[in-house]
Amino acid sequence: MILHEYETRSREFIEADQLRKLTGTVRRVYQHVPFYRERLESGSVCPEEFERRPEMEALPFTTKEDLRSAYPFGMLAVPREELIRIHASSGTSGKPTVVGYTRKDIDLWAEITARAIALGGGKPGRVLHNAYGYGLFTGGLGLHYGSEKLGMGTVPISGGNTERQVMLIEDFKPEVICATPSYALNIAECMEGMGKDPRETSLKYGIFGAEPWSEEMRRTLEDKLGIKACDIYGLSEVIGPGVASECHEARNGLHIAEDHFFVEVIDPKTLRLVPEGQEGELVFTSLTKEAFPVIRYRTGDIASITREICSCGRTTLRMSRVKGRIDDMINMNGVNVFPSQIEHCLLGVPELAPYYQIQVSHKGALKSLELHVELNEAFYFEQDDEPSLIHKIQSRLKSHCLITVNVKVHPPKTIARSEGKAVRLIHKNKEPLIT
Repeated sequence: MILHEYETRSREFIEADQLRKLTGTVRRVYQHVPFYRERLESGSVCPEEFERRPEMEALPFTTKEDLRSAYPFGMLAVPREELIRIHASSGTSGKPTVVGYTRKDIDLWAEITARAIALGGGKPGRVLHNAYGYGLFTGGLGLHYGSEKLGMGTVPISGGNTERQVMLIEDFKPEVICATPSYALNIAECMEGMGKDPRETSLKYGIFGAEPWSEEMRRTLEDKLGIKACDIYGLSEVIGPGVASECHEARNGLHIAEDHFFVEVIDPKTLRLVPEGQEGELVFTSLTKEAFPVIRYRTGDIASITREICSCGRTTLRMSRVKGRIDDMINMNGVNVFPSQIEHCLLGVPELAPYYQIQVSHKGALKSLELHVELNEAFYFEQDDEPSLIHKIQSRLKSHCLITVNVKVHPPKTIARSEGKAVRLIHKNKEPLIT
């Protein structure tokens, strides 16, 4: 087990260290980021007063819309000429959010992701197969630099060209694979289609993230690939992957890199802190970033935190696995449900393959769901079996999620596979991605 010295510090040390770094961050954004100076002054907060009375509730929240409004470089705390890397979101719902990094930021990020990979089972001298997408998306390059920092042989394969991925896994014999869980599933299925057993590779650990995934998906991936599957969390606005990661020893919550990030959990409606262990919206404040520090950034991700010491010996706060995003939550006539909860139910049905899509439509003031599922080709299935299978799926969803859905059953391998983030939720004006 590889432990960073900070990961076993006392809570008293960690909290004192965070407070010192937090006051420095507040001072930095006040001096160098006009957006934060205006927000702090409108709340009658100055760095000196905050240092005397450091109350997080006095600091302003930051939202994705704030970042979009500052496009492209309005949130930087350094001159643009000091940037050596620029990442951005896809911008599918407006202007992208732009994130800048100084050389110190890149070095810091590499250290953070190296620790995350070590948490997930990586070791110096071993090989890591990195199937996260490279480019403006932070996943590929974030894990790449962390893997090299840890001293691993890094295969920068990116996403796509799945048969070639299979060949390189066989030939290069990596111990660790990094990918979205949906794409790792795609790789396993491709191996099976090529007549190969995914459990017979050199892989021992999988580090999966960039999309919410259920415990049932974990078991599916572990069973198909013969690995230990660990969750990794991050988002570009905070730094990228590595903000938190599961340890392969316990896999019971994601350890937060508290020397670099301060976490809160709030009620997204009241914006007040929720008690420890209660689910709410994750809010992060960066403590060490130079180019793009953020104060109380509202992630939109739903999770909880705990201060209990992990069985692996680490003392850092742990966050639960992300249940879903606020903007992915479906309110079905008064009942809130996330795609990951639906996944939880579906992966317990052996007749189904682990691929699905949800279409939401409106009928007057009411919403309805149409769920597209795919048959598992390992099960013998006749057309007469379909009504009983649909009833079985509907009963599970009614029992576990308290919702009623229309179910459409499709033949094996007809729901589109993912080479990056899976598309689970389809809105009314889009067609389900059925091939």
